[in-house]
Amino acid sequence: MNKDFFLLLNFMFLFLLSISLQAKKIIFNNKEVFHTKTSLLLTRDVTDSILDKEYEKAKLLYENNNYVESLRKALYLNEQIKNSKNTRLQFKITFLIADIYRKNREHKKSIPYYKKSLKQLESVLLDGLKIDKTFQKYLAENLLRLGSRYQLLRKNDSAVFYYEKLAKLSSLEDEISSFQAISYSNLASIYQYDSTYINQQYKAIDYVERAIAIHQNKKNRMSQASAINNLANLYLLQGDFEKSKKKFFEGIRLIKRDTSRRAIRITASLYNNLSWAMRQLKEYEAYDYQETAYNMKNGLRDLEAQEMLERVTGEYNVDVVRKAGEFEKQKAQNLTWIIGISSFSIILLLAFLLNQYKLRQKTLSLQLSKQELLQQQKLEKIRTESQIRILNATLDGKETERKQIAETLHDSVSALLSSANLHLQACKKIFKGPIPVEVDKSQDIIHEASQKIRDLSHTLVSSILLKFGLAYAIKDMAEKYSNSQLEILYETQNIQRYDQDFEIKLHNIIQELINNTLKHSEATTASILLVENDEKLLLSIKDNGKGFDKLQVPKKDGLGINQIDARIHMMKGKFDIKSENNKGTLVTIELPVFKKELAKFL
Repeated sequence: MNKDFFLLLNFMFLFLLSISLQAKKIIFNNKEVFHTKTSLLLTRDVTDSILDKEYEKAKLLYENNNYVESLRKALYLNEQIKNSKNTRLQFKITFLIADIYRKNREHKKSIPYYKKSLKQLESVLLDGLKIDKTFQKYLAENLLRLGSRYQLLRKNDSAVFYYEKLAKLSSLEDEISSFQAISYSNLASIYQYDSTYINQQYKAIDYVERAIAIHQNKKNRMSQASAINNLANLYLLQGDFEKSKKKFFEGIRLIKRDTSRRAIRITASLYNNLSWAMRQLKEYEAYDYQETAYNMKNGLRDLEAQEMLERVTGEYNVDVVRKAGEFEKQKAQNLTWIIGISSFSIILLLAFLLNQYKLRQKTLSLQLSKQELLQQQKLEKIRTESQIRILNATLDGKETERKQIAETLHDSVSALLSSANLHLQACKKIFKGPIPVEVDKSQDIIHEASQKIRDLSHTLVSSILLKFGLAYAIKDMAEKYSNSQLEILYETQNIQRYDQDFEIKLHNIIQELINNTLKHSEATTASILLVENDEKLLLSIKDNGKGFDKLQVPKKDGLGINQIDARIHMMKGKFDIKSENNKGTLVTIELPVFKKELAKFL
């Protein structure tokens, strides 16, 4: 309460002082920001060419935030130098264009230029210039820029590709290790939230620990504490609250004595997250740590107000040196105003601060409840994704097992029966008199067994599908299931041969949907349409049956709709059912093509 009262008095005093300082422009918190210059001079260019001068002008415009004019000049230079052998200058211009687009958040436009500058860097190295260390530095920066652009565009696979290339660079340079630390933190962020990667949480932890190791080696306690905060949050996500609690305390100990603003912000975040972990452990000191975090944030605001007051007081004292008489008079007036306003405000503040304390407690409770809800939503998403993966793994196992059994029956058992039949045929020739009836019966039994094995093998995995592909397998399916009560029509367009596992999965989906039509629809006609268009397969299955209520699907047994939905989800496709009672059913599926020739790379 005393702190809030003192803060309000400071602002009152500042307001009064500002009356005499209205004409002055006051600038606060003017920090010097250190960053890597992007002029990228790989070697000193002593030539005084027109293009070099124009490039320096474009770069100066960029550094002065005049991006429109800088981009116009850079694009003009890029056209002028296309046929030049000055690879060094080509690289500088290309990189400048990429940086201008990056500064203006045109990430898609910046990527081609960063890629082009990456090739030019390699070309400069091949020219034999002695710039190994400089080359590695700008190579690392270029890889980091590319990875971060793709990450911002949510193209995580490409981002991971460039971040991992950066991670493989071997150098003792501090700047390169700093770029690698940033890439590790970004990789951890990707793996933390993208559940499509296998063991993504463990990969995220691994990369955060690498970033921590770099910060520890460079003795950068503040960045190390920030990375430890991220690591502890990963343990929170995994539900290991005890381990996350220890990590939060470790981060707090690292920078507890650091009074810089960034250190205070990081410490406040550590205390805030620590309170969440302790809440889950039923340790109700969590509220104390939440209050500590809240007070630290208030302390930052107090510090900013104090700096503001000191700055104004300093300027005011300078004014005193020049105008001593006016200062004394103004000081007396200001003091009179302060005493009057303060006396009037104390009564209001007493009621305000009492109410403020109650509001803080309510706000704290609401924040903890909100964090708990967000955490539960994240856990639910992970649980759902895991269930889908388990279901698909089960289906994959069944399909693989059926394929293996079918191959064993066809290639081994069927061959053995054929061999046995040949032996009996040869045995007939040995008899000079009548052939025993048991031999003929044995041959008949072997023939019947061979036929049943072929039928069983075809039931497990369609031999037509394996030999001729989806188009012929759909034709065979339509003809086999059509009868006097149900006519199944089919049509295929632009259908080729695809990866065998992909064909089997899609064939099983179609077969399951047709089986549902046979068992449940009471339809007289049905149609199958399969089309390849723009690297996608579009499947449509329609019938004129009695339809069903989609809301009741989870309650029915045997439809397999949930399994089909899970399978299509893992194949990165789209699945939709339109059906109403007595109005038939339309099933549409869209899948990205998984071509046969690419299978060995995927």
